[in-house]
Amino acid sequence: MTEDTENAAPGSWIATTPHRWSQGQRIAGMCAVAVLVLAGIWTLHPFLPALGWGGIFAISLWPIHERCAAHWPSGRGLALPILFTLLVLLIFVVPMVMVASAVIHDSMAATQWLATANTQGVPVPDFVAHLPYGDHLAAWWQSYLGTPESISRLSHRATDMHLQTGEKILGGLAHRLILLFFMLLTLFFLLRDGTSVAQALRIGSRRAFGEAGERVAHQAAQAIRGTVNGLVIVGFGEGVLLGFAYELSGVTHAALLGLLTGLLSAIPFGAMVAVAAAAGLLVADGSILAAGIVLVIGIVVIFVADHFVRPAFIGGATRLPFLWVLLGILGGIETWGLIGLVMGPAIIAVLMLLWREWVGMVKGPLNPVEETAAD
Repeated sequence: MTEDTENAAPGSWIATTPHRWSQGQRIAGMCAVAVLVLAGIWTLHPFLPALGWGGIFAISLWPIHERCAAHWPSGRGLALPILFTLLVLLIFVVPMVMVASAVIHDSMAATQWLATANTQGVPVPDFVAHLPYGDHLAAWWQSYLGTPESISRLSHRATDMHLQTGEKILGGLAHRLILLFFMLLTLFFLLRDGTSVAQALRIGSRRAFGEAGERVAHQAAQAIRGTVNGLVIVGFGEGVLLGFAYELSGVTHAALLGLLTGLLSAIPFGAMVAVAAAAGLLVADGSILAAGIVLVIGIVVIFVADHFVRPAFIGGATRLPFLWVLLGILGGIETWGLIGLVMGPAIIAVLMLLWREWVGMVKGPLNPVEETAAD
């Protein structure tokens, strides 16, 4: 030990003495980091959907947030993040409250109808006689629904099923409310600290993967933004167009069905559930021609939206062909659940970018044409 080392302050040698990592220490360090990362993911995995949706909304809203911040610099600290978080809350809560209110109202009406049916049975509707094999359908209806005894059996089965699943439904609702709270909390902090978070991610991706990592992160953000815009704008358009069709055809709860159509349109062909419900209500009222018209209009609107309009939004931002956009959405839902609506196209867009660079279609860090020319 030298005299300088002896006179140094305790611990100062740690900062001045270079440390050379051996190969074994590097491997051990990487293994320790991997174990810690896996432990962190396992610890947070119940809340990963909330964190994921918070990040998705933050990426999608960030350009609008920055434009608002340019006109209102003093709101960048807390006011704008709170305002945007409340807007997202309204987008989620208001439709859900409307749907829940309608479900509760219809449940009360169904309860009254069931009480009447238990004493009188359900008479065969007039339109059944005009359907193909109407006589057989009328006989089946009279056997299973036309007498109080048959309705009583069905109501007992429904009551038993309700008692068995009621607790699960309440537990699932509480869990989703908790996830919604943490999603909004994540969105608020990402909007408030978005600049520093983006800078840290940019530095981390560049240090870990070089320029390719930064380009991949940028492409993923573009894919997420384009996918969310496509889902929201196209869903709003489908809900408005088909809501007008419901209203003109005389469907009850036309506005609610239009809202449900817009919400379900986020899932490919999911809006057909609402269209089928509207057609079923019209058939129940005896308006078979109007039901057929609504069904045809719904099929046309949904087909055009899912096959042309939405892929144009998503593909325009990610430069993905229609087939890969559709496969990304469907495969993402199958693999990741609801968040796969956004994750699927984003992952496919990143892979497509890497492939285009690798085969030399575009310039980039992975472009072998550029590397060969440089050699």
